[in-house]
Amino acid sequence: MENGKKPTTSTSEANNRMIFGGRYQVSEHKGNFMGMPFEGMSITGYDNAKKKFVSTWIDNMGTGIMNMEGDWDPSTKSIEFKGKMTDPTRQGKDCEVREIYTFVDDNTQKLEMFGPMPKPEKSLKQWK
Repeated sequence: MENGKKPTTSTSEANNRMIFGGRYQVSEHKGNFMGMPFEGMSITGYDNAKKKFVSTWIDNMGTGIMNMEGDWDPSTKSIEFKGKMTDPTRQGKDCEVREIYTFVDDNTQKLEMFGPMPKPEKSLKQWK
């Protein structure tokens, strides 16, 4: 959210499954975000050539695909991803995004997403 403001939080359920011989994890998320039904999907894997984790993200709040790369941090049990996505509130220009994917325990994960604040005249309903 805006600098200095509390972040928006939501709780969702994620269903994770491995595909292609365990090379990728597909995560399907369902919940509510800012009072609206939310669905998202990510595909995450380790790119042996880049020596980095790679991830894509799509959801029902927009029509673009977010692409990110990141490194595993064993001290925090997390991957910090950085990448780009198309910003639907700024004439389709790319913007920088960041995501922290933390493994809290065997059944709990925390996903934090950071990106540009939408222009005030735009609401999430207008992003579609």
